[in-house]
Amino acid sequence: MSEALFPRSFRKSFPRAVRGEGCHVFTADGKKYLDAAGGAAVVSIGHGVAAIGEAMAAQARRLAFVHSSQFHTEAAACLAERLRHLAPGEFRQTGRVFFTSGGSEATETALKLCRQYFIERGEPRRTRMVARWQSYHGSTLGALAVSGNLKRRATYQPLLADWGHIAPCYCYRCPLGLTYPDCHVACADELEKFVQEVGPETVAAFIVEPVVGATLGAVVPPDGYLQRIAEICRRYGILLIADEVMTGMGRTGKKFGVEHWGVVPDIILVGKGVASGYAPLGAVVVSGEVAETIAGGSGSFEHGFTYSAHAVAAAAGLAVLDHLEQNQLFARVAPAGEQLLKALEPLKNLPVVGDIRGRGLLVGVELVKDRTSREPFAPEQKLADRIYQAALEEGVVTYPIQGCVDGERGDHILLAPPYIVSGEEIAEIARALEQAIARAIRS
Repeated sequence: MSEALFPRSFRKSFPRAVRGEGCHVFTADGKKYLDAAGGAAVVSIGHGVAAIGEAMAAQARRLAFVHSSQFHTEAAACLAERLRHLAPGEFRQTGRVFFTSGGSEATETALKLCRQYFIERGEPRRTRMVARWQSYHGSTLGALAVSGNLKRRATYQPLLADWGHIAPCYCYRCPLGLTYPDCHVACADELEKFVQEVGPETVAAFIVEPVVGATLGAVVPPDGYLQRIAEICRRYGILLIADEVMTGMGRTGKKFGVEHWGVVPDIILVGKGVASGYAPLGAVVVSGEVAETIAGGSGSFEHGFTYSAHAVAAAAGLAVLDHLEQNQLFARVAPAGEQLLKALEPLKNLPVVGDIRGRGLLVGVELVKDRTSREPFAPEQKLADRIYQAALEEGVVTYPIQGCVDGERGDHILLAPPYIVSGEEIAEIARALEQAIARAIRS
């Protein structure tokens, strides 16, 4: 079987997973792993919840598939209604939901939606979809074009549109050389400078991760940053897209990450936790104003996927949302996140741990060669990967990333366990990671 699969890496061997239960994954060789990464911040309710599979099977028996250009289904309609009621502000009354098969498709959908919105408004010059360096919004070409992850962009650079990027909000390594709060969130003003430079009439949208996920390792913006970004977007008539693929559906302790700062965007991207990995599912939650502009104009969105609003995937999403609400799992995230950060405190005694940060159950540990200068390790040392392997030997799965400093240099470990993670499991994660880091720096 392994010789037929096209792997993510030809230089790595992967354990063969055969079963999941709670926060654990079991492999064919009889080993048990604590999933401290939730896959990639995907698994929210835990592995092996039988009710989800049963709901999917029941839907498949009734109706597995119809094309969204020909039929709607009750499962998709019900999930759309419930998702918009989870969203902040006016989304709850007037929002519309377009379903996809994951986060990258959600980003692609949002970019095309923004483009068509401005054409419908008679502003065809608005073509720029602006984002930040050191961000990640998906692997398809449009999503990669707005992503600011230099390493992931490099191979495909000639294929990517150049719409423009601004500096990230990264207080630990401020790109402007400033310090909060004396900086007055100057990094947010970089957006206004860019808009004025290229002309407001050319800018369609700004896309932002409320808490930067994999690329920067759970970097939380200071208070005032997202509020300023939203204000600039409103001033210049720019659509604000909140990429909540990783941060949404409760991951940061709120239903959506933007709620920590009281910001209501124009479009919200959803994925990962919306179906907790039980089915490929993503969504674009669209403000009523954007939806009505298209409804009252051409009346048709020139876009779609074969599996948009797939009935079985929607049934999975509904069952996951039922499970989250019935077991009050949204409320578990904030205290569990605080407990995780507290458990990780001893890691600061290790000379290579530069920063521990995050919100809710999305936590990053940045590793440095020198804590005073914050000099990163050389990329060829592959420190994050070595720590990942060492933690795996301790029975804990983490999410290692390189490039948080400049796309090449800078190692961090991302943690995003399921919302059901127990105090004992949190202690196990912290112990395994401490031992893994200590072992990796000795090797």
